[in-house]
Amino acid sequence: MEFLSLMEIIGTVAFAVSGALVAIEKELDYYGIAFLAIITSVGGGILRDILINLPLPLALANPLYVLISIGTAAVVILFYKKFVRHQHIVLFFDAIGLAAFTAIGAEAALVHEVYTPFVVITLAVLTGTGGGILRDVFAKRIPFVFRKEVYAVACIIGAAAFMGAYYYLNQVRLAMYICFGVTLAVRLIAIKMNWHLAKVKRIEESDDEEQKDGN
Repeated sequence: MEFLSLMEIIGTVAFAVSGALVAIEKELDYYGIAFLAIITSVGGGILRDILINLPLPLALANPLYVLISIGTAAVVILFYKKFVRHQHIVLFFDAIGLAAFTAIGAEAALVHEVYTPFVVITLAVLTGTGGGILRDVFAKRIPFVFRKEVYAVACIIGAAAFMGAYYYLNQVRLAMYICFGVTLAVRLIAIKMNWHLAKVKRIEESDDEEQKDGN
């Protein structure tokens, strides 16, 4: 088994765990838990395949990753308390999945003869983060990648590294490994250093009233 294929499986499990945990938090039934586990792990890839106009998304053509997600959801149901206690480990594996899916998304663009950097980076980011966005939409909450953390940005940096490596080295496989390494490094450093993207400070009503009084 190739290194990236192994990382993809690890990432599938990690994404499925995060989907199942969110479902349990929202008090969904077993079907809902399995559904969110599946959509989190393969949703990004399905969106990517639809955009590149594949007749059938790879996750449906080869149900292996769906089955892995269902099995993972069952394990989370059985050992829920242990997963909650060790969420830092889940974060680590999630970072591996993010890096693997980002590299695979970038490579998918080249396989289908799309070489425009913007499109390659978009497909890479969508593959890495699309499942989590769908998970949060179904769970009726603002997607995690829009609220905090250096997450989608790690995908963008990794995908940009992929394009640079591909143009200079002209080797897709090596570019994928570089993309994987850069994305993983950025994400893990962000977790370790507790980095978050800046937000615009919201003006409170009291501030508005003070400004009116001042005028």
